Amino acid sequence: MSGTMWEPLNGHNQHYDRSLLEPTMTSDNKTCFHPTTFSLLGIPGLEPFHIWISIPFFSIFLIAVVGNLVVLQIIISEVSLHQPMYIFFTVLSIIDLVLANSTMPKLLSIFWSNSHEISYHMCLFQMFLLHAFSSIESGIFVAMAFDRYVAICNPLRYRVVLTTGMIIKTSVLVVIRGIIYFLPLPLLAKSLSSYRSNIILHSYCEHMAVVGLACQDVSLNDHVGMAFGFLVLAMDSLLILLSYIKILRALQSLTATAGLKAFSTCVSHVCAILTFYVPILTSSLVHRFGKNVPHHTHILLANFYLLIPPMLNPLVYGIRTKKIQEKVRKYLYLL
Repeated sequence: MSGTMWEPLNGHNQHYDRSLLEPTMTSDNKTCFHPTTFSLLGIPGLEPFHIWISIPFFSIFLIAVVGNLVVLQIIISEVSLHQPMYIFFTVLSIIDLVLANSTMPKLLSIFWSNSHEISYHMCLFQMFLLHAFSSIESGIFVAMAFDRYVAICNPLRYRVVLTTGMIIKTSVLVVIRGIIYFLPLPLLAKSLSSYRSNIILHSYCEHMAVVGLACQDVSLNDHVGMAFGFLVLAMDSLLILLSYIKILRALQSLTATAGLKAFSTCVSHVCAILTFYVPILTSSLVHRFGKNVPHHTHILLANFYLLIPPMLNPLVYGIRTKKIQEKVRKYLYLL
């Protein structure tokens, strides 16, 4: 699925204009070489409009950064919000900040100053951050679904099960999983010794957009990325689905008023899940079935996937949490 950790699932279907790669061939007519830098094109095909495209991108990026920083500060300073659900949201905000800042500053530099160059090792590091932290974010959503399951299905054991130690261990395991699953991607990419070009027809160092430039066989890279991406997506989606099936069954035993009140505590989580998975599915469907969709449309979708969740998550939790609303109003009043 187009974007981050799921891009390898359809990376082999990408069709690039190879004529754009010709200028990077070495002067001695060798078509394969090992680059020290890569050149990110930004949004190929829309170069004349880069300066205008930068306006909504920068606006969304600014809202995402400020929103997550504000929510982080509020949750950390407000003792009453030191609860499992909001501790997980603190981790989620940190992940969103990493994802947004791993790509957008470079993309804005491309838009504003034509700074296309990125070092070889920085490109591989960006690749790792994007895929690993997308996996970590997905894992945090699973943990948050488990939090809601315990709160509704076993409320008397909530404080016993969801302890601070349990939350820390869960978060650490999710981070370790993201590292173990997606560290092989840059390592396998690093093992590729020769490339036919150093021009990446993307706005960031997406896995298959990079290794697809190699002169060597990249089937192993493709299969590893596909396998781990599908494993994370399938496992996390199934666990979230099972959690909500059990929650809905538990709500059936409650009165309508009590059930509605209990489910209202899940609304923020459900909205956050939708803002994370819907862009993924949209981008994937367009990539799979939109054979005639221009390449720049895929790139735009891949970028919005990285920006929309970080922008919407603070708004979702801010609207659903009165104490966050009160703190925000207080800050605005002081300004």
